[in-house]
Amino acid sequence: MIRDITLGQYYPVDSVIHRMDPRTKLFGTMVFIISLFLSDNIVTYVIATLFLVMCIRLSKVPFSFMVRGLKAIVFLLLISVSFNLFLTDGKVLFQIGFLKITQEGIATACFMGLRLMYLVIGSSVMTLTTTPNQLTDGLEKSLGFLNAVHVPVHEISMMMSIALRFIPILVEETDKIMKAQMARGADFETGNLIQKAKSMVPLLVPLFISAFRRATDLAMAMEARCYRGGEGRTKMKPLKYEKRDHKAYLVYAVYLVLIVAGRILF
Repeated sequence: MIRDITLGQYYPVDSVIHRMDPRTKLFGTMVFIISLFLSDNIVTYVIATLFLVMCIRLSKVPFSFMVRGLKAIVFLLLISVSFNLFLTDGKVLFQIGFLKITQEGIATACFMGLRLMYLVIGSSVMTLTTTPNQLTDGLEKSLGFLNAVHVPVHEISMMMSIALRFIPILVEETDKIMKAQMARGADFETGNLIQKAKSMVPLLVPLFISAFRRATDLAMAMEARCYRGGEGRTKMKPLKYEKRDHKAYLVYAVYLVLIVAGRILF
């Protein structure tokens, strides 16, 4: 399951989504997330599904690789679906003791499950098609207006980029530590919840030590290269909108209008 985390990874391939401006992809991801919280019926979720499928096809990232990240949220998904399924009031269809399944509960559980899965897949589309450097430039450029109120936009963007870049590194490090501990007799699979939590202690301590060591090495490398923040820095590849980006913004607008119309009319 550790290797199934796709957030923060980049899948190198030549596609329309990969060639788009990172600001366009950031805005599209935000629009998609907003649309998921606006969706409350079958019609709006069908529209969201078609939009997501179109983005995945255009990205040329294998669908099996895209959905691999869902394995990391199976536990959260089960809890969310179960709570909505059994604790939603409405027309009772089936009941055992205090547990009851209602018609409204089934609909809410299905929509909540789809919303969580689409959030993960939609975010993965952006990170899998955008390098950390592009993501940093896109965030800094998009939030540049906040510099007027003395918000350190460059530093915030840099921190987010470093955090995303470290996710696959820490995942790989965790996998190595787990295999090393299992070779020494550690058991991470059997036992109850408390026993599994205790078995994670030998894993967390070396992982934290490794993370702090990598952070120190990165800070020293940045200081050795005279990094002093974003003021006065120039870009080797300045961001510039192309025709495909303008077309993408038009698609986003049409998609959002369809979601709002589906919510109102149905």
